[in-house]
Amino acid sequence: MDGIAIIVILAVAGVASIFLFALKGLLDQIPDVLDSAGRARDSWQRFRKPQPPAAEEDDDPPMAA
Repeated sequence: MDGIAIIVILAVAGVASIFLFALKGLLDQIPDVLDSAGRARDSWQRFRKPQPPAAEEDDDPPMAA
C-alpha cells in the first residue's frame, strides 16, 4: 500500500507541475496578444475612417508680378 500511495502522490505532483508550466506559458503570451489586438483595432479604425479629400493642385505656375 505504501508504494501505491507514493506513486499516486508523485503522479499528482507531476500533473500539477505540467499544468502550472502550461498555465505559465499561456500567461506569458497575454501581453503580446493584447498588443496585437490593439494594433488590429487601430488598423481597422484607420481602414473604416474615410480618407480626407486630396487638396486640388493647380498645374499653372504662379504668375510673376
